[in-house]
Amino acid sequence: MALVRIPEQKIILCGEYGVGKSSLFRRFLNNTFVPTSDRQSTLGLDHYEKGYTVGDKEIKLQLWDTGGMERVASITSSYYKFAEAAILVFALDNAASFHSLSQHMLEIVTYAENAKIYLCGNKSDLEAGTPQVTDSDMEAFCEQCQSLISATYKTSCKTGEGVEEMFRDIATQLVTSNRSRFELQALEQHGFKIEPAEEGQDPSCIC
Repeated sequence: MALVRIPEQKIILCGEYGVGKSSLFRRFLNNTFVPTSDRQSTLGLDHYEKGYTVGDKEIKLQLWDTGGMERVASITSSYYKFAEAAILVFALDNAASFHSLSQHMLEIVTYAENAKIYLCGNKSDLEAGTPQVTDSDMEAFCEQCQSLISATYKTSCKTGEGVEEMFRDIATQLVTSNRSRFELQALEQHGFKIEPAEEGQDPSCIC
């Protein structure tokens, strides 16, 4: 029986240091949260993959974290390379982290021009009146980006609220947008040969 390769989709976390990117990564990894006072500072890129089922399709999300490298140097183009999606992360209690997103957006469209972009406001567990970034601010940013933002989310790495829902929704969107490619890969893995369509020929024709 032939093994069916499950498509992997690289997702990168982008944003200022301290907004919760590593906490999002940790929630994705093992659904845990480590208070700031108990964390050990580490440098270096890290990634982890998790499988999702969307309808009749299987997909693996491969999440990448900067590991604090944004504090010491610009992230190289290799971090962005082959990314299918990018999550712009800011802290709802830190207006400066929100206002810096334009620079991160520029890097994404420069180095990962085909990536779908998502906006994530972290620390949604804040008490009412505390957030410095409002829903209106997020909507205005999306309008300024001229439809480059595919979806917006609010998460709390502390409570876990919204994190799994965000990744599952992203998985669904990636499967939907890449469904034709996934189906062609599955056919090829089962021995079907996909030939480029000739002019005037139905491109879905299997020869």
